[in-house]
Parts: sequence; structure tokens; C-alpha cells
Amino acid sequence: MHYLIGIIGLILVLGLALVISPDRKKINWRPLIVMLVLQFLLGFTLLRTTVGTTLVAGLASVFNALLKFAGAGVAFVFAGVANRGSAPFFLNVLMPIVFISAIIGILRYLKILPFFMKWVGLALSKLNGLGKLESYNGIASAILGQSEVFISVKKELPYLAENRLTTMSISAMSTVSMSIVGSYMALLEPRYVITALVLNLFGGFIISSIVNPYELSEQEDELIIEEDHNQTFFQMLGEYILDGFHVAITVAAMLIGFVALIAMINFIFSKVTGYSFQTLLGYLFAPLAFLTGIPWKEAVAAGSLMATKLVTNEFVAMTELAKSGDFSQHTTAIISVFLVSFANFSSIGIISGAMKGLNEEKGNLVAKHGLKILLAATLVSFLSAIITGLIF
Repeated sequence: MHYLIGIIGLILVLGLALVISPDRKKINWRPLIVMLVLQFLLGFTLLRTTVGTTLVAGLASVFNALLKFAGAGVAFVFAGVANRGSAPFFLNVLMPIVFISAIIGILRYLKILPFFMKWVGLALSKLNGLGKLESYNGIASAILGQSEVFISVKKELPYLAENRLTTMSISAMSTVSMSIVGSYMALLEPRYVITALVLNLFGGFIISSIVNPYELSEQEDELIIEEDHNQTFFQMLGEYILDGFHVAITVAAMLIGFVALIAMINFIFSKVTGYSFQTLLGYLFAPLAFLTGIPWKEAVAAGSLMATKLVTNEFVAMTELAKSGDFSQHTTAIISVFLVSFANFSSIGIISGAMKGLNEEKGNLVAKHGLKILLAATLVSFLSAIITGLIF
């Protein structure tokens, strides 16, 4: 039965994307079908085969090793802060971002990441029917993050059309940054995190190609990756370490504010209606959760987590999921994949703010399409969740 529901959900997600498309005649369906098939094949490989299990285990062990190395630095600075046997969220989940950000900076300085992002982006452009810059942006967003990625194409920004900026913003909001993937793995099973990264990459291309179709000339389709050649190694390292710390502190501040607000809103709603705000959101999102393949008996609780992620951020929802032991493995897989993305209301401000810092005019254009970008990125999350439900 859940297969039929999942197929209906898949049709509805693609249908909704088609409804909000401004020019359906420009949609190139052939690469979209190819990418959709690839999503199923890659998702099945990662979740259901020995090869996928081995690959995920290998990647998870790398991140676990990185988290242990990060733990050495955290323990040196914060030794004695935590009680014996306790695991403070800030120290164990957020502080490792500083070290992983430093690793990303080193790989970037050594030209390993730019080489990888450029050539994989070029290869993807042959597959997805999009421009080279958009394809590069999809890969780079998953490595650098939704705001930092635009720094790497700042030379291109003044010349980019509104539709290209929208597509790049959808890709950026649909993915997550490698600097915090390790933190996600501390809350969710690594195989779900890695599966979501792969599915969201192609899902971002699929949805953006439908909701924002356009054609490019050869002159428009150029790829320039901005590199800073004036920094020394230790200048770069210090910059990335501080960037990682800034991300960790920012996430911590967002969590404190959002969790406190949710607690207050839940209290108010409980007094007035007898139900918490998250429970009401759960009922609202329950049909959507059901369409991803989640059984109806778990749909309200699952919908509550999905709604929490949309109105706050993924860390709040992941923390609640990690505490909950009420879901089946099938439902946990679907919810986990759904949560691994930056698709939430605060991301509109993050992306437009980052863009304004580089080019105010382009930042205003992104803010203008903020809700459309968020809707598209949310459809990407639902698409990935539905595919997970069909193959898991």
C-alpha cells in the first residue's frame, strides 16, 4: 500500500512544481527523467545494497575519526565544563564544526576542492541540462554551505540573470554544508545523512528545472571559480577556523532562540486549545507526511517534526527525533532524509543576506523570490523523502 501512496506523493510533488512553473514550454523533460531514475538507483544502492552499506560505513568512519580529532581540541578548551558521563549538545555536536571547517579550508587551499567541484560540475551539466555554473553551484553548495558558496562565484554575480540566481539559490537551500555533516551524524544514522546529500543534489536540479526553466547561450554558460591567491596558508587556516566557530555560535544562538520560542508558543497554545503548537502543526502536516510513505498512525508525530524543521531549523527537529524512540525504522529513514537540508524560513534571510554582502542588487532579487525558493527547496526535501519511502 505504501508504494501506491508514495507514487501518488511523487506525482503530487512534481505536479505542484509544474503548477508554479512560469514557462512549462521551456522544461526539458529528458534530463529530468534521467535524474529521477538516478535518484532511485543511487538511493537503492546506498540504503539496500552491500556496496552502499560499505560506502556509507567508510564515509561514516571518516567523519567519526574527524569528530574524535575535533573532540581532542574541544576537551582541551572545555575540560571540566561537562559533568562526567554527560554529553552537552554545544560541545559534542556544534564545536566539531570548527575543526571540519579547517579541513575544508586546507583542501580548498591545496586546490583539491576547487578541482573536484569544477570538473564534477562540468560533468553534471551534461547530465542535468543546466548550465555549468548552476551544476558547479549544486556541488559547491553541499561542500561550502548555502552562504559561502556565493563567495566562490562573486566575479560572476554582476552578470547573472534573475532566473539563474533563483536556480542557484534553490540548490543552495536544498543542500547542507559538509562542515556540519558530522554534527548531523551525531544525531541521525550516517546512511540517512549521506543518502539525503545525494538525493537532494539531484532533487535540487529536478525541481529548479521545473519551477524555473530557462535556456542559456554558449556565451552565458561560463564557469569562473574565484580563488584568493593573496592569502598565506595560516591566514587561510585562521579564517576558516573562525568561520567554523562563527557557524557553530550562530547555530547555537538560533537553537536557543527557536527552542525557547517553541516552548513559549507550546505553553500558550496548550493553555488556550489544550494542544501544543507542534501537535497542531503535526495534524496540518500529517497528510504530507502520509504521502511520503509514513503510516498514518505515525503521520501526526512525523508531520510535527517536518513542520518544526520548516519553521525553525533542521537541528531543532533532529534533536527531537534523536530523543524519540516511537518511530519505526521505515518512518525514521523517511523523516531523517527529509530533515537533512537548509529549507526553512531563516535560510531566506541567510542566503539573501550573504548575497547582499557581495552584490546588493542581486541580494534584493534573491529576497524578492525568497518564498518561491523556500517552496522549491521544501519540494526537494519531500521528493527525497518520498523516494526513500519507496526504496527503503
